[in-house]
Amino acid sequence: MGPLNLGDDFPNFKCHTTEGDFMFHDWLDGSYAILFSHPADYTPVCTTELARAAQLHPTFASKGVKLIALSCDSVENHRGWIKDIEAFGELPEGPFPYPIIADEKREIATLLGMLDPEEKDAEGIPLTCRAVFMIGKDRKMKLSMLYPATTGRNFDEVLRAMDSLIVTETRKVATPANWKKGTPCMVLPTVTEDEIPKLFPTGIKKIEVPSGKNYMRTTMD
Repeated sequence: MGPLNLGDDFPNFKCHTTEGDFMFHDWLDGSYAILFSHPADYTPVCTTELARAAQLHPTFASKGVKLIALSCDSVENHRGWIKDIEAFGELPEGPFPYPIIADEKREIATLLGMLDPEEKDAEGIPLTCRAVFMIGKDRKMKLSMLYPATTGRNFDEVLRAMDSLIVTETRKVATPANWKKGTPCMVLPTVTEDEIPKLFPTGIKKIEVPSGKNYMRTTMD
């Protein structure tokens, strides 16, 4: 299988996780989801990332978004590591909020194109890079981010990007640079003047540009 592209059907595969074994599509169950991978357990950057994702879990859950992580170590290792993640993140009492997949043979990492050629374990086997895959309710790839092992991700940006996907999936808008939920969106250039009253009942704002072309339009609807 080649690299996953935007719009591709997300593969189905068996997951051996801290919450038991299941098929990935069964776990999706028609929800938005984010799969994010990590090079290894008991590593500093990964610990900060999983802790931040756990802190944000209630926010993601309120939007109908599931989280699942992946690392190249065993489920037993994951369960021990979770205690460190909980302590570092000062997480509330209770079960860890999302499953962590064990991918010791790199089968899922290979399937999804997540191996980092620059980072290898003691046996010289490549580790997973810091991948983020966002999956829609239709089980298609909606967004991907690939970071090297040395660069930790900004999970506030992951949340922002998911907010954008949810907003733009159902409305004829796009989100501008540095957009955050609750700030204006851009009206798609394909929206005609006749469609505006129906699509954006509170109106739109037109931004004048030197070209005189009527394409910079924002809305709060």
